[in-house]
Amino acid sequence: MPRTRPPSALAHPGPRVPAAVAIVRVGYALPRRGLPAAASLRRWVEAALRGARRRRPAAIDLRIVGAAEGRALNRRYRGRDYATNVLSFPAELPAGVDLPLLGDLVICAPVVAREAAAQGKPPAHHWAHLAVHGTLHLLGYDHARPAEAARMEALERRILAGLGIPDPYAPR
Repeated sequence: MPRTRPPSALAHPGPRVPAAVAIVRVGYALPRRGLPAAASLRRWVEAALRGARRRRPAAIDLRIVGAAEGRALNRRYRGRDYATNVLSFPAELPAGVDLPLLGDLVICAPVVAREAAAQGKPPAHHWAHLAVHGTLHLLGYDHARPAEAARMEALERRILAGLGIPDPYAPR
């Protein structure tokens, strides 16, 4: 019987990039009911690493928080007094220290739920988008300028399409 590529290989056109070793620790600061499983969150982060062609090992801590903690973190680190959907904290290692620490992601569950409902998206699709988006920030992608935003959004679309998730930026 001839060998064929696995379905996942078909979803990613172009050359296959070997997956980097990813260690994604997921923590929940609130009850897990209605939240994505840790395995799903890991899969979405790993898809972002592959999509961005990350070949080096990566360790990421991902914490799911409530509105109060999300607001406190956003106020402390960004000077904005409201809970936001995702915060990315790239690791700051001393020069010469070569560890695979990529950084921390914080996703605020109530904000994700509210945004998904307002945008008419399945919650899982919005969770996946924010996990991918935050991971790309850890890798140095940004959307502060139009050209950067176009590049980052195109990569997000491609990664999410590989996961079977429609364009998060398409009008609803």
